[in-house]
Amino acid sequence: MKVLKKILIILFVLLLVSGTVVIIIGYSNYMGLIREESLATRMGEISKDEHFVPFEELPKNYVNAVIAVEDHRFYEHGAIDIIGIGRALYTNLKNFELQEGGSTITQQVAKNVILGQDQTLIRKISEIFAAFDLENNYSKEEIFAFYVNSAYFGNGYYGIYDASMGYYKKEPKDLNLDEASMLAGVPNAPSVYAPTVNLDLAKQRQRHVLDKMVEYGYITQAEANMIV
Repeated sequence: MKVLKKILIILFVLLLVSGTVVIIIGYSNYMGLIREESLATRMGEISKDEHFVPFEELPKNYVNAVIAVEDHRFYEHGAIDIIGIGRALYTNLKNFELQEGGSTITQQVAKNVILGQDQTLIRKISEIFAAFDLENNYSKEEIFAFYVNSAYFGNGYYGIYDASMGYYKKEPKDLNLDEASMLAGVPNAPSVYAPTVNLDLAKQRQRHVLDKMVEYGYITQAEANMIV
């Protein structure tokens, strides 16, 4: 019994030390990137783009669709969402597959603009530090705008303006519920959900977006049912 206790203590210490090392490396990685190009400079490059669409010019249905499907507690949590992480972990373990992620919209901005798409633990830790920095320096509306203006929508379209013009030949402010809910679902997996790749899968993803909008009270079931 004493031997087992010692082993458990050693394992705990090793886990604690390794975890601390990973956090330190992740933080150093993020700070190194920010020293190369500051957070303000990176965000400024996005907002100065001639096709940058500010939050107030985004249609309400599109904003609601993105929040419903990507981060429905966006206005309630900070840089990370502990509840969302716990829910995603439970769902993935229950179904024995990676069905949900726990990233917030703020974390996705950090990934899109600062850190890139590498799926490593160090990058994930760096992403969390970047998300805290974003939340400390920008409003929720600014962060949301950074997200939709930096997201990839497939077919070579980066940002909601290019996606809206490319897929529907109209500016984002003119998107209707059908179009808004379709585009809201694409960035999750553009190579799969872009309507020009596989319209059936794109429609399935759109239905999921609409279901989430109904679930969180943004639209009625009748409104969702009108979208074929």
